[in-house]
Amino acid sequence: MTPNPKSAAAGSIASLDDHYLRVRSRSLQLCETLDPEDCLVQTIPSVSPTKWHLAHTAWFFEQFILVERAAGYRVFHQRFDYLFNSYYYTKGQMHPRHARGLLSRPTLAEIRNYREHVDTAMEQLLGSDDSAELRFLVELGLNHEQQHQELMLTDIKHVLFSNPLHPAFAELPMPPTQEHAVPLQFAELQGGINQVGADDAGFAFDNEHPRHRILLEPFQLAQRLITNNEYLEFMGSGGYADPRHWLADGWAWLQETGTDRPMYWSEDRQTEFTLGGMRPLDQHAPVCHLNYYEADAYARWADARLPTEAEWESAAAALPIAGNTADAGFFQPQASGDSGLSQIYGDTWEWTSSAYAPYPGFEPLAGSLGEYNGKFMANQMVCRGGSCVTPADHLRATYRNFFYPHERWQFFGIRLAKNPQR
Repeated sequence: MTPNPKSAAAGSIASLDDHYLRVRSRSLQLCETLDPEDCLVQTIPSVSPTKWHLAHTAWFFEQFILVERAAGYRVFHQRFDYLFNSYYYTKGQMHPRHARGLLSRPTLAEIRNYREHVDTAMEQLLGSDDSAELRFLVELGLNHEQQHQELMLTDIKHVLFSNPLHPAFAELPMPPTQEHAVPLQFAELQGGINQVGADDAGFAFDNEHPRHRILLEPFQLAQRLITNNEYLEFMGSGGYADPRHWLADGWAWLQETGTDRPMYWSEDRQTEFTLGGMRPLDQHAPVCHLNYYEADAYARWADARLPTEAEWESAAAALPIAGNTADAGFFQPQASGDSGLSQIYGDTWEWTSSAYAPYPGFEPLAGSLGEYNGKFMANQMVCRGGSCVTPADHLRATYRNFFYPHERWQFFGIRLAKNPQR
């Protein structure tokens, strides 16, 4: 069934206005090391300019909350509904996604004024309306903003990498290194009838509902992510030149693009571009910026497979949400020093073998918000676990992220699964 706003709000943060200010301030903090010129650039259609992210997240609160619920609210600019709509056709037409980098105006300063205008109105509304419906909408808007905070980092990484100077986003600390990788071992999981999906305790997106039963066969799950060194072995064995490892669409993508290494690696495979600039390749850190085709090809080469999203969630459900997330401040995957089931949260989004599809009984949210997730349930694959640029309080075991199989700019990595030996 459709998530109940009253149930979703019941477990929300006690002081919603404080939570609102903290999340909204974080978006601006992420821009402190950037110049206005950095915030304009769009390198590929998947990448949006930083200032567009800042404006779109304000547009979300304006259009879905203030216009609908704040009596006498005055929109900041009549044409912003066109410039900063992303894909909500029930809200009207929008500027083409691939052309967001052509918008020199409004300026970054004007967009900051726009955010301040929206925040002032939201503060007044939160002081006068304590309804469960409003709390749910605000939590949705804040989770939406956290998604864009992650995108701001992944997008600016591509922007800076595309510059021949390879400037750093910021002076970032180096993640801890390991002299030796933890041996790759597999946990034995029994399967059975499990419950997956979100319940009504706390916030969840509509695509995480309804909670339902699923039958899992026994399976094995790798206790850590695949490392750069292990991926180098795949490359050294001719993995990018052997069609036996590749899905048909993946092999076609490979021939079309000529790809022979993960995104952001140097040609000599000794360094990689990070948000902290060019750095030596950490052999024992998780490999990342691989698309679904590359992850699947590696798994086949390794005589394994990618886990299903239900397998992943069942393994993750009892684990605390802790790991190398954006809160650690490295903004780069780090090597695992844990011999148990590790790196479930943070480091890299983990490709699963599951197509992004509705759960049994799924119902999108009512009205325009129904466009948030449901209409994308075709031709995409599910990723789980979050990454090194995902806020920790944005994650949960039931979180379903989804991407097209050819996309690489996000922090995508690999966790293997296997069927038990008969």
